[in-house]
Parts: sequence; structure tokens; C-alpha cells
Amino acid sequence: MKRWQFWLGLIVSAVFLYWAFSKLEWHDFWSSIQQANYWWLIPGILIYFVGVWIRAWRWHYLLGPIKKIPTRTMFPITTIGYMGNNIYPARAGEVLRAIILKRREGVSISASLATIIVERIFDGVVMLAFVFINLPELAKLSGSDSGFVGNIQSLALWGTAAFMGALILFLLAAMFPKLSINIGQWFIDHLLPVRLRENASGILHKFLDGLASLRSPFNILMVFITSVIIWLLETGKYWFVMHAFPFKVNFFTLMLLNGIANLATTIPSAPGYVGTWEAVTKAVLVAYQVPEGVALGYAVVLHIALWLPITLLGAFYLAREGLKWNDALRKETRLS
Repeated sequence: MKRWQFWLGLIVSAVFLYWAFSKLEWHDFWSSIQQANYWWLIPGILIYFVGVWIRAWRWHYLLGPIKKIPTRTMFPITTIGYMGNNIYPARAGEVLRAIILKRREGVSISASLATIIVERIFDGVVMLAFVFINLPELAKLSGSDSGFVGNIQSLALWGTAAFMGALILFLLAAMFPKLSINIGQWFIDHLLPVRLRENASGILHKFLDGLASLRSPFNILMVFITSVIIWLLETGKYWFVMHAFPFKVNFFTLMLLNGIANLATTIPSAPGYVGTWEAVTKAVLVAYQVPEGVALGYAVVLHIALWLPITLLGAFYLAREGLKWNDALRKETRLS
């Protein structure tokens, strides 16, 4: 990984950690950690893995026009991707799972990455929907002139523009593949050196193959519905973990928290989204009158519960593959 990205992530995480822990009543924080009822993590983790299985099914569905691959095959690869995102910078797990899929099933990396980008676009649209549904209530709790609510609203508006713009672009590219190839080829011919054009042209064609599932309105609807189910299940984990702590908010509030916290993970930070996650989760809960120590204790425990089980399972599956990240990068130098 580029060193500047690594150090930038560390600096950003340090700033957010300072924001989260500054002026904190440490006694309240440690008390919430020590007195939490951790049995509630078990159903939370189980429902989370149901969501991961549905993610694997959604990916299998997106890859269907290219190759029919059973969900049971996609599930280990999906967990490896989560593990990679959690321990490597720059969401490198997405590339890692595309590499493994190529090794196991012969699907080109560029086509896999196209389906992965489509996943993330739909995830972003659903997360932003979670935010918008609950913004009016948050504004009432925090005051109409709250800077926090204003910042969240601005983030949601910019995020909506970005994700909807990307979704429209991908839908047009999928519906008009010949036109997309011609446009892409024009840029390749005019902007790239001659020695790179043939390879870039091949990548372009395979990338557009990865968008084939978007040519059907039924497929688009299915991907959207499964995306909603996935994020509702993840919110269910938030709900179960909440019961381990002495506070209560409704499910819609946790949907808002889920949307904002995951949007915050798009900010460059240290691997595992350390700092950004804790600071934003605490801020949302404090806006709902949850004591700061309890809010941060919940944020830390929830983050560990989201990070540790999937990372351990992904590491197990990666070890079974007999593949190291450096080896993957060295051997897969060309997208094909």
C-alpha cells in the first residue's frame, strides 16, 4: 500500500479518536463496558452472519449472467473480502475477493469488480435512505439550528448526488453496452499510450460484462430488495447489542445510526475504520440523549462485535486458500 495513504488514515483516525474520547467521563465509560450483558452479542452476531450470507447470494445473483456460482461458494469469498477491508487500507478486501474468485472460478477480475461496485452503489443508496427517513426526528431532538444535524444533512445530500449519479451512469452503461464501449474506446485511444490500449480495451469489455445483470428491471429490483434486507439485518445487530447497555432507542434511530456510521467509513482512516466509527456513533446517540460514557461504550463494543467475528472467519477461509495478500498482488498484476 502507498505509505501516504497509510499515514493519512492514521492521522484521520487519531483526530476522530480524540474527538470521541476528549472530555469523556472515564468512569461512566468503563462502568458501561464492565456492566454490559454480553450474552446479547450472540444473537446479534448470528443475525449479522445471516446478512453476510444474503450478501453472498446477492453477489452470486449479480454474477449470474457471467457464470452461475453457488452461494455456498460465494460465502467464504465474501467473508475474505470483509476481512481484507477490516485489516488492509483502502478497502483492499474488494480486490482480494475478486482475485480469489478468478483463481477459483475463472471470472475476470474486472468483471468481478464491476459487480462489487454495483453492490456498493446499492448499499450507499439504502444507507442514505435510512438517513433521510430519520432526519426530521433527529432535527427535532437536536434543535433546528443544530450544526450536527446540518452536517449530517449536507453529507446525506452530497452522498445522494454521488451514489445516484453513479447508479444512473452504471444503468446507462448496462443498457447501452455498444455505445458505452465506443465511448470508452474513444477515451482509451486518445488518452492512453499505445502500449496500454489493447489491455485497457479488454478490461473495458470485461467490466461491462460485469454490468449485465443491470439490463433487467427485475434484476435491479431484486438487488435493491436484498440490499434493504441486508442493512435491516445489520441494524438488527445494533438492536441486539443495544440491549446489553442501559439505554433504549427505537429501531428507526438505529437505522439512522447504521446509515451515518457506515457513511463515515468512507472517510479515509486506519484499517477497520478505527476512530471514525466510534466518534460518529457516539455523536448520534448523544443527540438522542444517551449519556456520553454509555454511548461510547456501546460504540466500542458494537465495533468489536462487527469487526472481530467476520475477520476471524475470513482469515480462516483465506488460510484454507493458501494465499497471502502480497502473493496475490504480485501474481495478479493484470486485470483479466
